[in-house]
Amino acid sequence: MKADDPRVKWLDVPPMGLAEKLYLPLVTHGLTTTLRHLAAALAGKTVTVSYPEEEPQIDNPLIYRGVHRLNRDAEGRVKCVACFLCATACPAHCIDIVAAESPWPDREKYPASFVVDELRCIYCGMCEQACPVDAIELTSLYNLTGCSREEMVYDKEKLLSVYDATIDREPMRSADAGETA
Repeated sequence: MKADDPRVKWLDVPPMGLAEKLYLPLVTHGLTTTLRHLAAALAGKTVTVSYPEEEPQIDNPLIYRGVHRLNRDAEGRVKCVACFLCATACPAHCIDIVAAESPWPDREKYPASFVVDELRCIYCGMCEQACPVDAIELTSLYNLTGCSREEMVYDKEKLLSVYDATIDREPMRSADAGETA
């Protein structure tokens, strides 16, 4: 492309004003936030939560992205069909799947091994968006801890146990929660 191409429209960067050069809008915004928190503290409202003595209140647990879980179908089997779309979509490459031939007639494959490295994960939600059968979801569990790296690598059994622990509080987001692909 040449500089004198008539299809190219060159834009000039507008000059910065005095307030922008002095960063006044940014400083004002920061001070406003500080004063708002100070006013809330003086009014007796708490701004911070003393975790772990007080549990933080998650405003909308349906959109919070915490620990992963593998969903089960209506028959109690793992819902995953080992299509590898979640592992392909994951920008952190924290999902590892080993597929095996399915013993059930309604699908070709199932995951013999399904591993999520929770320390490597950036909790972006791309895995659950890519899954065609809604087998993997992010829950509102935020307090995952471990004493070693190995404890933070969730295998299929651990991911299914997260499902068992959270299904009553957080039902599956798919409309056909009990059906398989």
